[in-house]
Amino acid sequence: MNRDEFKASLVHEEPPNGLRAPLIALWWDAKQDWSRAHALVDELETSDGMAVHAYLHRKGGQASNAEYWYERAGRRFLSAHTRRRVAGAG
Repeated sequence: MNRDEFKASLVHEEPPNGLRAPLIALWWDAKQDWSRAHALVDELETSDGMAVHAYLHRKGGQASNAEYWYERAGRRFLSAHTRRRVAGAG
């Protein structure tokens, strides 16, 4: 599924069949249902699942929680606070 197909699918009541949990979570988030999106990835121990989990917390304003999940996913995310701290250290 490409980006345009994903966006087009948002007019439906349910996500398309065959999507994996991280993409379904993003689908629910795009439908403004953060709780349902979060429930799908809350205990999903895959890199993609943890990255989506991090994104949801970042979007929800929970930067420290997002950093934790990005780290678990093997990805790097620096909150605005961390970026300022790193910039000031150099």
